[in-house]
Amino acid sequence: MAGHDGDLARLERALGFSFQNRDLLIRALTHGSFAAERQLPPVRNNQRLEFLGDAVLELVISEYLFREYPDREEGDLTRMRAAVVCEPSLVRAARALDLGSALRLGRGEEKGGGRERPSILADAFEALLGAVYLDRGLDAARRVALTWLAPVLAEVAAGGAERDYKTRLQEALQARGLEPVEYAIVGEEGPDHAKTFTAATTWRGRPLTRGTGRSKKEAEQEAARALLELLEDEGYGVLEPA
Repeated sequence: MAGHDGDLARLERALGFSFQNRDLLIRALTHGSFAAERQLPPVRNNQRLEFLGDAVLELVISEYLFREYPDREEGDLTRMRAAVVCEPSLVRAARALDLGSALRLGRGEEKGGGRERPSILADAFEALLGAVYLDRGLDAARRVALTWLAPVLAEVAAGGAERDYKTRLQEALQARGLEPVEYAIVGEEGPDHAKTFTAATTWRGRPLTRGTGRSKKEAEQEAARALLELLEDEGYGVLEPA
């Protein structure tokens, strides 16, 4: 438990304040698999805080975009918000905070790579925002959201985030005279009200990357993002025949 206390202190330092009610922070980091394994009441996992944090995040980002872009129409603001309030963006923020190492997971989820699972990281970031809101109020939650989503907001300001990852990938391939990538949904899990989908990219029938999301569209976007990062890191030679 001492190690987990160290993770809590590290997170509080990153956030810039200590929780008045540290149980809220602990609960935000408690995945359902851990609660079920320890036979804790269902309300002791982070799902309720995730529900609250999702609403807080949408309000904060909506308000930010409304104030920052007074000349943008509703449709533009909606697209910009969608580029920020989506799983890939939340995962970036969660990884910047190193939330994965602080999560409380069940043994099965731990062995299955849950600390790096995008859906778990995105949910944990939203749960953290919910915990901050309850403990410190809306201003603190706003500061946390805008600070840790700053790279995404900068992309929005530059106009880069308004083109989705699939479009950006398609344009990059077209510019090089390469065939488009194909997408397929290769898995889904969870109850009907909280499903997680997994999408895969293939090129000339060869599997390349995978992505997960709370909808099929979001999973495809995450798979496209992963492929864009792969191509940026390793070059387009990865598309050559093996």
